[in-house]
Amino acid sequence: MKPLAAALACLALLCGSPALADGEVHKLMTPADKAKLEKYGETRRDAIAEAQKGDPAEVKEFNAVLARPLVPFSDKPLTGNWKCRTIKAGGNFGVLVIYGWFKCRVTDDGSGLVLEKLSGSQRTKGRFYDDGAKRAIYLGSFFIDGDPVLPYGSGPKTDQAGYAFRTGPNAWRIELPQPYYESKLDIIEFTR
Repeated sequence: MKPLAAALACLALLCGSPALADGEVHKLMTPADKAKLEKYGETRRDAIAEAQKGDPAEVKEFNAVLARPLVPFSDKPLTGNWKCRTIKAGGNFGVLVIYGWFKCRVTDDGSGLVLEKLSGSQRTKGRFYDDGAKRAIYLGSFFIDGDPVLPYGSGPKTDQAGYAFRTGPNAWRIELPQPYYESKLDIIEFTR
């Protein structure tokens, strides 16, 4: 009975965490998104530098988001309702834009965690893949409210790839390098 109990405990732990990155995520990821994630550090550094030229109050808020220490994803389940907002840093849209809060939800569909932004005109829906204790890979699809949600892999205008980081029991963020539209780095921040 002890091996069965241990197996059930491991299964329960996996159900509340991102899907495992056993190489499968790299098979799913498009070559363009692999290249974006390979240049993540450089893109992030450049976007943050550009954002520092923004409105001082927004820069202070932006820097506070980035300064939060990273914690393990096992800290507390991600499932449930969240407030979420998008921060656009660098690029042709402007040096820094911080949007207001919208509604998001994370569910577990039995294969892992799924995120869906539920309000606002620009939305995302996608899945998380484990990439270590303090980082997950997000593969999603960008869409406009009212349009159909295309599956990840449908093309560069909708595909999204980035890294998710936990920053507390009720806070986390996704950083999307080189999104197709507007900015150099999109950060989706979550709180509840």
